Amino acid sequence: MNADQGSQFTSTDVIRTLKDTDIQISMDGKSAWQDDVFVERLWRAINDEKVYLRAHDNVSAARESLRRCLTFCNTRKPHSSQDRQTPDQAYLNPSSPIQVAA
Repeated sequence: MNADQGSQFTSTDVIRTLKDTDIQISMDGKSAWQDDVFVERLWRAINDEKVYLRAHDNVSAARESLRRCLTFCNTRKPHSSQDRQTPDQAYLNPSSPIQVAA
């Protein structure tokens, strides 16, 4: 598991749980905000577009809403940072000029 050094990831309970299940732990350096910027943007968009605007009746409904949102973002929503391609187009097209970080 790769995480930042936030207290939610460095608590003894979390570390013990990961170690007990033989999960390797990788921590980003302190103030390594660049590592998280893309995920933070994604979650901000999800929160703004799905979570804060809707009240879900149950966890299953919330999960289905998130699944639809992520499918839309990956398959139908072009992104300016990806030359107006969807993430799927940028990632799955080997001739794409977009470089995917390994």
